[in-house]
Amino acid sequence: MAPPLPLIFLLIIHWVSSAGWGVSYSHSDICALKNSSVIMSCTYTYPTGHQIMKAFWTKGPKQDVNPPDLSEDPEYSQRLQYLGDKQQNCTIRLSHVTQKDSHTYYFRFNTNKCSKKWTGYPGVTLTVTDLQVEAPERVTEGHNVRLTCKSSCTLTDRATFIWYRNSQPLTERRDGNNQLLLQSVRREDAGRYSCALHGHSYTSSSAYLRVMYPPQHTFVAVSPCYEIVEGDSVTLICSSDSIPPALNFSWYKGGTFVGSGRIYSISKISSDHRGEYKCKSRNKYGEKYSAAVTLNIMFVPLLVWAGVKKEEGTFLFAQVFQNKQCKP
Repeated sequence: MAPPLPLIFLLIIHWVSSAGWGVSYSHSDICALKNSSVIMSCTYTYPTGHQIMKAFWTKGPKQDVNPPDLSEDPEYSQRLQYLGDKQQNCTIRLSHVTQKDSHTYYFRFNTNKCSKKWTGYPGVTLTVTDLQVEAPERVTEGHNVRLTCKSSCTLTDRATFIWYRNSQPLTERRDGNNQLLLQSVRREDAGRYSCALHGHSYTSSSAYLRVMYPPQHTFVAVSPCYEIVEGDSVTLICSSDSIPPALNFSWYKGGTFVGSGRIYSISKISSDHRGEYKCKSRNKYGEKYSAAVTLNIMFVPLLVWAGVKKEEGTFLFAQVFQNKQCKP
């Protein structure tokens, strides 16, 4: 049975009055970098015959009857710029965004007829992210390593990443848009790495990459570094360059193991200690032998009387010594 005519008329009027109201957003979700500027683009429509009395953006909850105008909020007033008009465009720019700006924003407008107000749900959800470098704590020399510049959300704008080592820009060995590939890592690659986006002033916090390598440049130092006389005390010190520092040291006289530890001491040296000494330094990544040093032991020098007579009753005395150079 068809409804009475007056009811049909009311249904038609309700459909017409509901049509033509709306807000359309270009992006419902925006991921922006900290300290950047964000543009929230939108358009709005309303029925013919209405006049816009006020148009503004708000972040108030949906149930808020009178949501605040962000342009009047001290936290936003200096950073928010309305780029739209009072006819159709409702685009805004929000500058110098921080994580505190991560909210859902809505456009709202008021008309002159019957205090008609319209809020554009579901709005635009803004997420503000910083950048962080993800890198292994350590890598072995000669291996490959990949560093990643990470954000908490996928950046809406197409991003070109820039990498820095110890605050100096790197232009080589980029792999992918937000990754840096270091192939056959060298010890010179160790340092603090950070990343940024091209055209943005914000730079991530840094992550330190430690390059591990076996001992290099192992050598022996002799103390005292002058003539060694029989009965002296002599100290041999083993040094090397490695990361992590070598903690295991071995000493050899000729090819025979004679001791361990970074320092090898000989008290009251004698002719039995004469010979070639070398050390071996080792860490978990490898080992390295030093070049050999030779210990030459001197006997206590004797006075040699030279019986050369210059004048009667006068003699010339001379001391004879042997010289020895220390070998580091």
